[in-house]
Amino acid sequence: MNTPARTEPASGAPDLGPRAAAPARPLRRAGLAVLAALAIAGCADMRGIAPTAQLSDPAAIGAGRALPEGASASATTAARPADNAAPPITWPGDRWWTSLGDDRLTALIDNALADAPSMRIAAARLAQAQAGTETARAALLPRADAQASVTRERFTENYIYPAPLAGSVDSDALLRLGGQWELDLFGRNRAALEAALGQARAAEADLAAARWILSTQIATAYIDLARDIELRELLIATREQRQHIRQLVSDRVSAGLDTNVELRQAETTVPQTGQDIAAAEERIELGRITLAALAGIAPQTLADLKPALGATRVLPPPAVIPADLIGRRADVTGARRRVEAALAGVDVARAAFYPNVNLSAFVGFHALGLGDWIDAGSREWGVAPAISLPIFEGGRLRAQLKTRAAAADEAIGVYNLTLTLAIRDVANALTSGRAIDRQAEQQRAAQAAAESAYDLAEQRYRAGLGSFLTVLSAESSVLAERRRGTELRARALENQISLVRALGGGYTTGS
Repeated sequence: MNTPARTEPASGAPDLGPRAAAPARPLRRAGLAVLAALAIAGCADMRGIAPTAQLSDPAAIGAGRALPEGASASATTAARPADNAAPPITWPGDRWWTSLGDDRLTALIDNALADAPSMRIAAARLAQAQAGTETARAALLPRADAQASVTRERFTENYIYPAPLAGSVDSDALLRLGGQWELDLFGRNRAALEAALGQARAAEADLAAARWILSTQIATAYIDLARDIELRELLIATREQRQHIRQLVSDRVSAGLDTNVELRQAETTVPQTGQDIAAAEERIELGRITLAALAGIAPQTLADLKPALGATRVLPPPAVIPADLIGRRADVTGARRRVEAALAGVDVARAAFYPNVNLSAFVGFHALGLGDWIDAGSREWGVAPAISLPIFEGGRLRAQLKTRAAAADEAIGVYNLTLTLAIRDVANALTSGRAIDRQAEQQRAAQAAAESAYDLAEQRYRAGLGSFLTVLSAESSVLAERRRGTELRARALENQISLVRALGGGYTTGS
């Protein structure tokens, strides 16, 4: 039998042939295991599972048509404004209600935003979402922990312990520092962090939306209260006028110029007006209760509140409203952030199909007996790389991916609907604003004509040249036009608040 020639080590170097190769074998085996895991992961069946919905193009659904002439709607700016873009144009500003010029309304909104239950709820949800991002971010970092223990115990004689340890009582002392790190080779934890950040950004937008909704609700309720108070004052003035007419008719009956029919007709109008005044007072009290509930204060606090429509300024919209204001609306921003979070959730579900690689290590002291606890001979250390790979999950991973993909489709659908409703709100407010302006112009002309007709009818009646029915008819026209004027002034203010609401109440991303 031929013996293979042996290669002598050069220059007297020791022969480490088989021994030198030995340490490389575990590493080679670990590398092969990783490659095998990757090969198996490549066979993971994710085919046919992905979100199918598409984000709407604002221009395609009428963003440009919703804006005044000269404004342009960009699909890019409206759907996804860049976070690092130049500061957007806002109307009328973050504290828009101060522009109405009513100090009492400003104080009500400021106090409500500082302490209203709805704001506290939204702030708590934001805090929860922000804590979730901290948890997700921690998964990307190594983890270290320390362990120290001393266990006094009797070692059994019928187990693996040899004499003299078997049957003795001694202390098992441990002091260890350990660490773990998930390498996140396939981005599962990074995707989870993106999903958590998306939820936190959505919660931030929700807080802004709660602020915007509450401020516009309080302002609208305030205007409603001012309208009802003005209508009541109008009815009180009408009752005084009708009492004057009733006295005039009574004098004419006493002079034989009219009959009791006219007198009864005149007397009927006074209690009718009193009934209308009582109904107006009910609306005023209910309005104060509603306003107090929105502001989070006791109703009696507003017992003396008497807002006036004339004390609140109408805010004319700017000549050009940039299209990206719709995209920066708080609820649209929140819906978009939830889309981002949902798409990151799909990435998390996809990454679950791939291997999970963890590194663990520990170093410390472990001894029997406290005397040798902190001793060089009691040192211990260990390194434990681990790879886990799902092979057969009974369809669980595919089901999770389907769930996340469906959730992303739902989030995209909610965003598209929210954007469509936002564009509708802007179009409605602008259309109503133009219509109210035209109606107000016609109403002023109609009221001037009605007031003139009533004055002529009353003069003719006093002179015995006209009938009382003509006076009643002219008076009804005057009352109707005065009410319509009050309603239109209130509508003009409420419509401006609606436009503020439609454009996001001054909200900007990250504000």
